[in-house]
Amino acid sequence: MNRDEDTYDIFQRLQAGELLRKDDPEYREFGEVVSRTIRLCVQMNATATDVDQVRSQLSAIIGTEIDGSTTIFPPFHTNFGRFIRLGKNIFINHACSFLDIGGITIEDDVQIGPRVNLTSENHPLDPTDRTTLIPRPIVIKRNAWLGAGATILPGVTVGENAIVAAGAVVSRDVPANTVVAGVPAKVVKLLVSDGGESLDTHLFNV
Repeated sequence: MNRDEDTYDIFQRLQAGELLRKDDPEYREFGEVVSRTIRLCVQMNATATDVDQVRSQLSAIIGTEIDGSTTIFPPFHTNFGRFIRLGKNIFINHACSFLDIGGITIEDDVQIGPRVNLTSENHPLDPTDRTTLIPRPIVIKRNAWLGAGATILPGVTVGENAIVAAGAVVSRDVPANTVVAGVPAKVVKLLVSDGGESLDTHLFNV
């Protein structure tokens, strides 16, 4: 398709945070990427027999070569793939799901437990507009740790060195060097620089 040089395509518009509706004239192009990603994910989870194969096949899905220091255990699920960006020395355990239409960036040295969900997409509360997609990026900063079964919701940044406890549902940004837990997640600990832990009560309602 020929487009003016100053016109964004649907993928650039999504990365800019524009809403996506099914009547968008370029929705078909978006749907083709989703269909390809689903097919390749099913293939990867059925055929990859070691972490090197997972890394290679997932690189093809996201369109960027994943560094050899990063490990992903299958099964791994994504609905789009194009907007996943992975740093170095990342570990992603079994059965994680990345819904990345809004964008997911994971920086170096991040640890992700099994069954973690990163969801960078939302929908309007208005029932007459419920099928519209609202993309909001997720960023997991360096050396963060996401515990088993945690869910990170659209637009959230998890700060450097932060810990998200198992089963937490995170709807707000997580400050660096903190531990959050619960539903919805709240700060329960402040990590001090020497590797110890201390409580900081003024952070409990963050």
